[in-house]
Amino acid sequence: MMEETRAKLIASARKAFAARGYAAASMDDLTADAGLTRGALYHNFGDKKGLLQAVIDQMDAEILERLRLEQERAETPWLGLIAEYIAYIEMALEPEIQRIMLLDGPAVLGDPSQWPNQTACLRRATQVIQTLIDAGSIKPVDAEAAALLLNGAALNASLWIAAAEDPRAVFVKVTEAFRCLAGGLLRKDR
Repeated sequence: MMEETRAKLIASARKAFAARGYAAASMDDLTADAGLTRGALYHNFGDKKGLLQAVIDQMDAEILERLRLEQERAETPWLGLIAEYIAYIEMALEPEIQRIMLLDGPAVLGDPSQWPNQTACLRRATQVIQTLIDAGSIKPVDAEAAALLLNGAALNASLWIAAAEDPRAVFVKVTEAFRCLAGGLLRKDR
């Protein structure tokens, strides 16, 4: 029953946050849409901010799955890493991701690089980069530092796209620059 209540509240909030934004989505509307009370929201999430975090956690899990599929489709681990980053940046063009994760999320929850989900992303990127270093595909740099820099570049690119007047134009510029930046890691002798 508790999981069903949580799922209803998350679904209602996700829809409202995407359509109206966090600030304009009232707790009364969220709970009424879910057929629940404010008490259910408070009991399960503490407050509206906690509900936003739960929505972002759900969306992040979906994004991670999408990125994993991008990596699996790639011909090589390097191309998979780049495909994941470009796919992440491209998701900034999606209205739901723009509004909830890239505009409202940072405004309410603070710096996205400090969110709990970033730890899993960073750990995964570090492992892939270390594998590429071990295989001799990329230069022998500190894998964690490289992952932090690439993750930061992708996150900031996404934030720029989400806030831009012409997100598609910014996406084109960003992906070209990101490929050049990441390509600096490749060993030229291979």
